[in-house]
Amino acid sequence: MTNFLDGILSAPTWAILLVVGAVVFAEDALFVGFVIPGETAAILGGVAASQGHVPLAAVLAVVIVAAIVGDSVGYEVGKHFGPRLLDLKIFAKRRDRLQDAQDFLARRGGVAVFLGRWVAFFRAVMPALAGTAQMPYRRFLAFNAAGGIVWGAVVVTLGYLAGNSYARIEKTVGRTAALVVLGLVVVGVIAWRVREHRRRS
Repeated sequence: MTNFLDGILSAPTWAILLVVGAVVFAEDALFVGFVIPGETAAILGGVAASQGHVPLAAVLAVVIVAAIVGDSVGYEVGKHFGPRLLDLKIFAKRRDRLQDAQDFLARRGGVAVFLGRWVAFFRAVMPALAGTAQMPYRRFLAFNAAGGIVWGAVVVTLGYLAGNSYARIEKTVGRTAALVVLGLVVVGVIAWRVREHRRRS
């Protein structure tokens, strides 16, 4: 894990931005949010920015744009493929949660698109559900953009602040120990996501 994190933190600027942007985009556009944690990639981007490997403004821009564009692609997929999309095997064990997302969208409309960005499962399926429900794209885009901007800014900033803490630990106990601490935090976040996913399944 320490070698993995060290590799991320020392990667070229373009590679960091490419990976972070691709993961955030794919989470929403390709319905892989169940296995690819977009927020983890965004947090690591913030950590890399705090270490001076990439400009913070660039990470923020990439994460926000990737989130908005990814959601827009997901919306178009839902709009054009509709109910057939909901019959995919990936949703077979998640029918109850999918129904919850549909009910939430029906009750709250655009607000559900905004709030859905803060819940991993909803973040992955809400854009497609909005497209399937034929929500007007202008309305979807307004709430999608607002959610992407706020979510991106908050998550990247959390990573940036975590990176500053990493720097303080590194100065006190050394780089290896700091990487171990950061690795444990990342593993803890991933483990929490897995437990939450299993509990809800």
